[in-house]
Amino acid sequence: MSEIALFGAAGAIGNSIAAALREQGQRYRVVGRNRAELEKSFGGDPLAEIVTWNPDDPASVRAACKGVGTLIYLIGVPYNHFELHPVLMQKTLDGAIAEGVARLVLVGTVYPYGRPQTAKVTEEHPREPHTFKGQKRKEQEEILLKAHREGRIAATILRLPDFYGPKVERSFLDRLFKAAVSGGTADMIGPIDRPHEFIFVPDVGPVVLALAAKPEAYGKWWNFAGPGAITQREVAAQVFALAGRKPKLRVVGKTMVRVIGLFDPFMRELVEMHYLITEPVLMDDTALHRLLGTVRKTPYDEGIRLTYEAYKS
Repeated sequence: MSEIALFGAAGAIGNSIAAALREQGQRYRVVGRNRAELEKSFGGDPLAEIVTWNPDDPASVRAACKGVGTLIYLIGVPYNHFELHPVLMQKTLDGAIAEGVARLVLVGTVYPYGRPQTAKVTEEHPREPHTFKGQKRKEQEEILLKAHREGRIAATILRLPDFYGPKVERSFLDRLFKAAVSGGTADMIGPIDRPHEFIFVPDVGPVVLALAAKPEAYGKWWNFAGPGAITQREVAAQVFALAGRKPKLRVVGKTMVRVIGLFDPFMRELVEMHYLITEPVLMDDTALHRLLGTVRKTPYDEGIRLTYEAYKS
């Protein structure tokens, strides 16, 4: 029996949580559509129970939830189909409640906050998303929080900034590390001199598990900020220094992103989120520190070095 289940486990955050569970010697279930992807990441772990599901089939959802006490929700959708976020949350929630799942932890984003109204964003900041993606993420959250208020399941949300780490290809910084290792030019979306924050992916797993274990965490959302503000240019300088050469960068602004988006669907979807570069959401996670006590954050120099070494290997 797997008390903890990771729904949408095959990504970087799922692997981080699984690593933390292995350190604790806990059995866990990983749930996804593609068994081959799950086997690739978790097939060698005797603690992992691999389950495939079809979220469009209520019976399949219930089967994936059967016997689970804590469901950690990591389900992603294509970047051009954010309308699926509330839909998938509702389908998963219905199955989880029907099977008596006690707790659900949503690993979320800063998108629902919208443009920052303060220099540092606490959990008290209004959720006023002005983008389609932010609105759909907020709808997803509202479905979950409503179920909590109604007493059908205990729910909490952990908000993450952009992230990076060893072989994390869905990172904003992936192309930078690849270019430094290959000797090429790094494509970056600018301006690259604005403050930003990134979380080192291996730091996420222990925090998610610690949050999930705290009864007082439920019914609220929590910020997990990076280890401070840094600019993309500073990150690039550190990465290329590790490669032993000067930074070679090709920076595009919002207008060029829009032009590239005429031919590249992913880039087209980035246009509305460009405000996160020009008006960064820098989070204050004092409340999380008060709740958990110890929160490990890998400093940028260490995280960048470990990530570079992994790409190089």
